[in-house]
Amino acid sequence: MTRYRYYTATTLDGFLADDDHSLAWLFKQDIDENGPGSTDAFLTEVGAQVMGSSTYTWVLEHDRDWLPEIPTFVFTHRDLEAANDHISFLAGSPADHRATLVAAASGRDVWVMGGGGLAAEFAGAGMLDEVVVSIAPVTLGSGKPLFGGAFDLELKGCERNRDFVVAHYDVRGPLTNQ
Repeated sequence: MTRYRYYTATTLDGFLADDDHSLAWLFKQDIDENGPGSTDAFLTEVGAQVMGSSTYTWVLEHDRDWLPEIPTFVFTHRDLEAANDHISFLAGSPADHRATLVAAASGRDVWVMGGGGLAAEFAGAGMLDEVVVSIAPVTLGSGKPLFGGAFDLELKGCERNRDFVVAHYDVRGPLTNQ
C-alpha cells in the first residue's frame, strides 16, 4: 500500500531554509550518510516524489544531479522547464492527483519532499501518513517553516545520527482542541 511520507531536515526552531531559501545551515552539520535517517535507505522504499516549485528551483540551481531518477511531480502554477524526463508539473490540490501519484509510485511510497506548505496540503487532504524529520542543532530565528498547518502527530521512534535527532511520526490528523 502506498504511503505518503514527508522526509526532511529542520533546524531546532522549525525551519527548512532561511528567508532566502538557503540550506547552508544543513550542509554544515555532521551526519553519517549510512546512519539512521539515511536518504539512500529511504529511497529504496520510494516510487515517486512530490515537491513545490521553490524546492524544485533550489535543487536545479544548487545540485541538478541530485534529483533521483523516479517520477517526480512539482506542484506549481508557474511555467517551469523539466530538468529531465522524470519531471512532471501539477497544479491544484494533492487530492486532485491522488490516482496519478499512486500509479506513479507503483506500489511503493510517495516522498513528500517539501516545502512545509505542500506537506500541510497533503496532510489536509488526508494524504500524509508519516513525517520523518532530522533535527539539526542550529536555529535560524526565521525562515521557511517545517510545516504549514496544525496537525496532531504521534511519535513512533527516534534515533541519533551524529549531529541530528531523527524522529519518526505518524500523522493522526488535524489538530483539535479536545
